[in-house]
Amino acid sequence: MNKEEFDPKNLGEKIVNVLKTIFDPEIPVDIYELGLIYDVMINEDRDVKILMTLTTPNCPVAESLPLDIEEKVRSMKEVKEVEVEITFDPPWTQDLMSEEAKLELGLL
Repeated sequence: MNKEEFDPKNLGEKIVNVLKTIFDPEIPVDIYELGLIYDVMINEDRDVKILMTLTTPNCPVAESLPLDIEEKVRSMKEVKEVEVEITFDPPWTQDLMSEEAKLELGLL
């Protein structure tokens, strides 16, 4: 695949599909539907930056979850480098969850 054929939108969708395979260990919903992923940025060199949050600042997976995300996304052949940045601005709330996640957790 040369640079002219690189489609960041297509790669972004593939990354989202990978993120949907990673689950919060305390809530039976994937991290994307849970609303923990704020942004996925891809540059022309296929470097990926993922901006995410956690359900709480003292979340028990604060150390391991970002590493798991980084490893799974980096394992994609189209991706060169991966950086996962955690932010608490804005803080996570249940409002960030998808309708599907709310339904699954009985919140609708």
